[in-house]
Amino acid sequence: MSSIFTDIDAETAVLILPELIMLTGVLTMILIPNLGDATMRIPLTTTRVPILFGGTRFATTSNPKMPNQIALATFGLALASAFLFLGDEGDVGNTLHVDAFSRIFTMIFTAALLLASVATTHRLPARPKVTAPIESDSSARADMKVNALIDNRRQVDFHILLVTTGLGMSLMAMATNLFMLFVCLELASLSSYILVAFHKELDVGGEAGTKYFIVGSVLSAVGIYGMSLLYLWNGNLDMADLAASWDAMETMDPFAAIGVGLMLVAFGFKVGAAPFHLAVPDAYAGASSPVAGLLATASKAMGFVALMRLLLIVTMPVAGGAFWLLVLSIVAVVTMTWGNLAALTSDNPKRMLAYSSVAHAGYMLAALAAIGSGLADSDGTALLIIAVVFHLVVLVLFKLGPFLVLSMLETEGRSHQLECLHGLARRDPAVAASMFVFMLSLAGVPPFSGFLSKLLMINGIVNVSAGTGSLSSTSVMSWTQGVDPIFWLAVAIVLNSALSLVYYLRIGLVMFSEAPESERKLKRTGSLRLAIVGCALLTLLFGIGPMSESLLDIVSAAVDSFMGN
Repeated sequence: MSSIFTDIDAETAVLILPELIMLTGVLTMILIPNLGDATMRIPLTTTRVPILFGGTRFATTSNPKMPNQIALATFGLALASAFLFLGDEGDVGNTLHVDAFSRIFTMIFTAALLLASVATTHRLPARPKVTAPIESDSSARADMKVNALIDNRRQVDFHILLVTTGLGMSLMAMATNLFMLFVCLELASLSSYILVAFHKELDVGGEAGTKYFIVGSVLSAVGIYGMSLLYLWNGNLDMADLAASWDAMETMDPFAAIGVGLMLVAFGFKVGAAPFHLAVPDAYAGASSPVAGLLATASKAMGFVALMRLLLIVTMPVAGGAFWLLVLSIVAVVTMTWGNLAALTSDNPKRMLAYSSVAHAGYMLAALAAIGSGLADSDGTALLIIAVVFHLVVLVLFKLGPFLVLSMLETEGRSHQLECLHGLARRDPAVAASMFVFMLSLAGVPPFSGFLSKLLMINGIVNVSAGTGSLSSTSVMSWTQGVDPIFWLAVAIVLNSALSLVYYLRIGLVMFSEAPESERKLKRTGSLRLAIVGCALLTLLFGIGPMSESLLDIVSAAVDSFMGN
């Protein structure tokens, strides 16, 4: 992959500017904290020259807050560059292609990582000039100093992992070759496995990280095996070439069918689809809230990019239903229902949000299944893809937002019980109101963006199945017998959204009606509070009015580039 960044001309540099910024961010975080006053003697002389690396570190560059500041700047610049050059298109080597579709996902990834970095400022605080404990310190003060020293030491490692995750995700979105896609996918995934288990002082974190790593590694191996079967079948892993060979098949080749099936299993884990989601709730519960938010947004978007590349480019037939239609439809309904039912029984806010994330994966899988029905024309297909991409965009706001709130509570050592949300409205009305907005949007209540994204998916599915029921039917029963089964995917989304209202409103109820465990105000976390309130406002603005129309126009342009229009 290093060859991607060699022999880059100015035009290519602009195409991959977000990735170059993230690569620079990684190198900066490695080099700057090690700058010092070290010198080297010129051989055969007494003259010494500074070499900057080693010796006593400079006070400015050794500041433990610097890695977080570099990460914030890196993601901010990468997000801005992806937006500014959204319309640029071109090839980078033989395995990467930059277009509006890949760039909108770069924006999703970097926005999520930027918000996670803001939360990490307070969740993993850095304290300059902290000293080791001395004998006169009380036990509490000694523990505080030790924790501060540990946090300081972790800064570089944590933020390098964050930027590496973003780099892998962004390159994956550009991949036109299955092998490159899988390599970049694993670059991001391996970093995320470590991030889940990063807080080693918590037993639950280490256990969750280990389970997530084992399950993820096994399913990645399954995906690689599937990819090898596709290579044996086609002799080439270029997606365009695979698609041409797939269209040319007169009868289904076992290597092709099994290979795609195994890769779908691997990607099913990435998106959190049932029954491959079983490690997901533990990972969310064990990880810090900023990392859990990343898994629910950026990682899920990454999985759906891979899934759409495989299903809609490689295996989508020119006419008729796709061979994966029935399986994906069943998985979609099971996933959304399983996620919502499990969330109903959970008293851990992070596990509840984890199961909610599983349910949302089911909604988007239903939209993809409708495309595979073969009933949709080009406009219907575009509408469904727009719905999925739009949902992934706004999910960064109303899905990561609740984890930002929980991150604020984690600074007090709480977030794993529903009781930590009791009376939040009394302690911080703005944060509680924002949390309630996120819950309503997750449930799909108008006028929030979650309602608009679900409406687009339901409308797309209904549009695809329109006209399949008999207009001469004399009863509802006779009509239902004639309508295409795809129609029931829309019904499943509506019913599950109604079911989800129970546990989303439960969170609102405890925040506004229950007495808090403590009347103490939340800690002053200015940047994090601003991020939370900003996400809540954008959740509303992207649901109604001109901002939602502007965002839909951007998403539509991205989908047009994906479909080759």
